Amino acid sequence: MSEKSLFSQWLHLFCQVTLSGCSTYFLLAAPTITNFPVSKLLAETAISQNLEAASFFQQGVMRYNRKDLQGAEYAFRQALQYDPNLGAARNYLGNIFIGQNRLDLALQEYAEAVKVNPNFSEGYYNLGSVLQRQGEKDAAITAYRQSLAINPTRVAALYNLGLVLYEQGQLEEAIAAYQKAVSLDNSNANAYFNLAIALQQQGQIQPAIATYRQALHLDPKNATAYNNMANLLAIQGQAAEAISVYQQAIRLNPKNASAYYNLGVTLYNQGEIKKASGVLKRAHKEYRQQGNIEQAEKIEQLMQQIAQKSEQQQPQASQTVTPSQTPQPTSNVVQPPLPQTPNQPETSTETPADPRNVPASVEPESTLTSPGQ
Repeated sequence: MSEKSLFSQWLHLFCQVTLSGCSTYFLLAAPTITNFPVSKLLAETAISQNLEAASFFQQGVMRYNRKDLQGAEYAFRQALQYDPNLGAARNYLGNIFIGQNRLDLALQEYAEAVKVNPNFSEGYYNLGSVLQRQGEKDAAITAYRQSLAINPTRVAALYNLGLVLYEQGQLEEAIAAYQKAVSLDNSNANAYFNLAIALQQQGQIQPAIATYRQALHLDPKNATAYNNMANLLAIQGQAAEAISVYQQAIRLNPKNASAYYNLGVTLYNQGEIKKASGVLKRAHKEYRQQGNIEQAEKIEQLMQQIAQKSEQQQPQASQTVTPSQTPQPTSNVVQPPLPQTPNQPETSTETPADPRNVPASVEPESTLTSPGQ
């Protein structure tokens, strides 16, 4: 048997091992855009049967993992010279351009990747990620849906789809996307948080409270989640727990003007006038320091009304602040976060049995976290 035939058999076997190994190494990226993509690639298609293209592709992967982006780009382009239909190389090039914030070039590479391989789920996901970052929301929705049509369990695509649907005001569909995301990954605190916000916006108060609790169970340091949940508890008449939760939000973020304001209003409505005044003074200070003069002036008016009312009579717990006196506690729903970054390849380990450095396909992460990767 010739040396070339032996190499061909080895390459075929190596590709099969790669396909079976990489499919389990998916990682949801962080919910904010980073300068360099950090998530992983999934193996979906075979590496090129052209030996020169495969060789350059492997070089590109190794250089990419060492963050030698210039060398990686050269190797992937050489691979494409030998095999123009190597979608994996296109996807890696898109990842490189994402890391360099060259979105137009990334978009071009991802579009070409799905053109040569219409069944490339992660290629559509990456395409949607770039389109979302560029503000092309309808096109991003289409790309995410196509990715999910091919692979319905791609949690990152569900997460970003939920985000862009929320941004488009399609709350029911956003909720459905996030519910499926958390059913597939019940450890995703950001997905629970964004789901709670969407439920809150739709007026589903009790489900929203329950979902905030789940988000906080997974991420006890989310001050905004505490503030949002406390608002809903106050609306439901659960003032005692609302006060406790506001206080937790403030402990986590002592500069949280909204939490101070909402706590002050809740304390006032409970008849705790002295405590309410002190907390509202702190809210006034924080809003001033943030440059939110309009809200600071509203608090000044409220404090004057409280002082006048205190002089006339001692407020009872049943006397609540009315809308004509002051705005009710703000919802403080954070704006949708930036889309997740593309899924990236992970560095290799010592043993050939764990070929994570050689994906047989390709794929490149809000705080409604921006609801990651």
